[in-house]
Amino acid sequence: MPARLRHAGWQLPALRFQNVIMNAIDIADLIHPVLTAQQKAAVEAAEAHPAPLDETAVLLAARRATGLSDFGEEDFRPRLRLWLECTRDDEDLTELGRGIIYGLAVNYAINRLRVEDMVKRHPEILRIEIDRPIIVAGLPRGGTTHLQNFLSSDPRLRNLPMWEATCPVPGPEDAASAADPNPRRSRALAAWAQFDSMLPYAKNIHEMSPDYVSEDIELQCIDFGSYYLEWRIHAPRWRDYYLSMDHRPVYRYMKKALQVLTFLHGPNRWVLKCPQHMEQLPAIFDVFPDATVALMHRDPVASIQSALVGVCYISRITRKRIQAAQIADYWIDRYQRLLRACVRDRARVPDAQVVDVYFERLMAEPIGVVEEIYRKAQLPLTKEVRQVMDRFLEANPRGKHGQIVYQLERDFGVTAASVRHEFDFYYRRFPVTVEVL
Repeated sequence: MPARLRHAGWQLPALRFQNVIMNAIDIADLIHPVLTAQQKAAVEAAEAHPAPLDETAVLLAARRATGLSDFGEEDFRPRLRLWLECTRDDEDLTELGRGIIYGLAVNYAINRLRVEDMVKRHPEILRIEIDRPIIVAGLPRGGTTHLQNFLSSDPRLRNLPMWEATCPVPGPEDAASAADPNPRRSRALAAWAQFDSMLPYAKNIHEMSPDYVSEDIELQCIDFGSYYLEWRIHAPRWRDYYLSMDHRPVYRYMKKALQVLTFLHGPNRWVLKCPQHMEQLPAIFDVFPDATVALMHRDPVASIQSALVGVCYISRITRKRIQAAQIADYWIDRYQRLLRACVRDRARVPDAQVVDVYFERLMAEPIGVVEEIYRKAQLPLTKEVRQVMDRFLEANPRGKHGQIVYQLERDFGVTAASVRHEFDFYYRRFPVTVEVL
């Protein structure tokens, strides 16, 4: 870790167990996890079944699962290969961690086959207009999920619930029946229950229950073109490749997926969200020229400390060891790259279509924030929609699952002040409120 970030005299904390006190959750064994019996069993079971991390195996599995063979344009293949190479190269991954990447890759390949099949059978899909989408962009763990779900309570806007994001195009096995009107949702519910049982604090960091509105990163992953892999493994090679890419083709493929989803179930005006949009503003407006972007800003230190805990907590079952210094170093640097791109590009995009949203204002007056977004989006905020949004706020208070306690110095050996210093360029450009002292 760079000397400027190293806390003098810091040592790895002694082994501690998780404690929950008055709705505050301190994952005190974050760096040296003590696995539950269920977590140990999952890790050990995966050791007996290594995942075949190669392109041929992934695509063959997808073809067998669907009976389809046409993946459309094949420019995604080098990206898929690099995903798998990076996964093989990450020596600290457990077999469970490798198996998760293999499963994700197969699922994205399945989704691609089904998207292409839908377009082939219904070419009129590509004429569907994606009308003036509202796109939320901002830091990971920066309030974007709350804003997206808040906006998604407006029934006039199309959103992407998690059950649909993971399986956007139904297969033959997904036909509704009296016993199960939505098999895709049922599968997502079972998967979420298993995940929540395995990692019960994950929902406190980032909820992914079936009806929770998902990021459109799931659609970008169908083209294997997002930064998602960075959250799953240590992948500096992928990061460098991703940052060198022309992202317009990936966003065009995302638009195709949105057209398919709109064909299956409208309306055609979407609310979308992904943190990586913050570093891809020119590509967004190239593909969605009539979009309104809600660009969220928050103290980077608050966001980083949450992201670091999230990465480490999931890693207890996917990594053989958790290298706190490496993780902190990587993500502080990654946030710098993302925010430098945002600062650079904010002046290059149409101001009439961008709303700078500050986290503290969203928490204090959410309806006022929505009013500003809707004015630029030319969408009236009716009395009926206000009432729906008020009910959403009542049902979804901040921290309803409990609040994670963040320990930057204890777990990562850095101080808030030392991290904040790395983002002087961002604080100078956007007057965010300092949250972590």
